[in-house]
Amino acid sequence: MDFEGRNQILTRFSEQHRQEEAVQNPQKHCRRDDASSAAVLWSSSSAGEDQIKLAAISISFNARLKASDMSALMQEHAVRVARSIADSVPRRNLNGSLLARVLKKEFDAAYGPAWHCVVGKSFGSFVTHSPCGFLYFSLEDSLLSVLLFKTEVHVVRKP
Repeated sequence: MDFEGRNQILTRFSEQHRQEEAVQNPQKHCRRDDASSAAVLWSSSSAGEDQIKLAAISISFNARLKASDMSALMQEHAVRVARSIADSVPRRNLNGSLLARVLKKEFDAAYGPAWHCVVGKSFGSFVTHSPCGFLYFSLEDSLLSVLLFKTEVHVVRKP
């Protein structure tokens, strides 16, 4: 096996390992920058590389990322799921409720409970979200915007 072949295998392995780790512990891939209170990507590759990959993915899926406090892997996951749902039904039958339900259930299963999703052509919002748990994007061809965010779940115990 030549050098390029080994390098491709190592790259593929490290990317797969990074994705598995992000699914198991998404908070590890996102940390808060106390100076600006903005989320900073934290991964094995540089934040610049993650942003370039994410930009390429959003262009290929005809999506526009508007605001985020979420790791690049989680953003990619959300855009891929939304695009697959939008492409699976005829454009005139695309239902915002269906897209919201699928995204919420997908993120609850992958990253733990308490995800919320709002999908529509026109809506306002003001939400409080968990660190590294907020994404606002639109699917350009369908004119739908998606707000996906996570909140904290606290167990209430009766005295």
